[in-house]
Amino acid sequence: MIKVLFICHGNICRSPMAQYVLQNMVEERGIADSFYIDSAATSTEEIGNGVHYGTRRKLAEVGIPCGNHKAIQLTKRDYEKYDYLIGMDSANIRNINRIVGDDSENKVYKLLEFANLQRDIADPWYTGNFDQTYEDIVAGCECLLEVLVSHATLDGNLDKIVKA
Repeated sequence: MIKVLFICHGNICRSPMAQYVLQNMVEERGIADSFYIDSAATSTEEIGNGVHYGTRRKLAEVGIPCGNHKAIQLTKRDYEKYDYLIGMDSANIRNINRIVGDDSENKVYKLLEFANLQRDIADPWYTGNFDQTYEDIVAGCECLLEVLVSHATLDGNLDKIVKA
């Protein structure tokens, strides 16, 4: 099983959006049983709060189910639990490394790195632009999924791959 943890500042906008987007992608390919996908925050500001209404609205608009995720904080133990810890921006990456310590297993990435983009995914909490955030997250998740499927196929970890 491939375990992915998406991480942003508060775990109410970007990281749950990425969680549900990638979950939808693996379900559409018929490979959801090979993945465990969740999200977390680097801060404590929103712990226990649900997914932001802007994220819920955008996901509903594009037909992606949004569950009842409640914000949780990243812990040092998550480094051992997950194969990939994926932040949305440079500040997230700094805070992830502060929380988990040394990234000796190269598990920490910024989502848009998978799309060969070095920029951050803007926080819609501040910009109000959930459309742009969604577009960036989809671009990152599409490329991330291709990498994960490619590596899993090479490693023999996925029993079946259904092309989208």
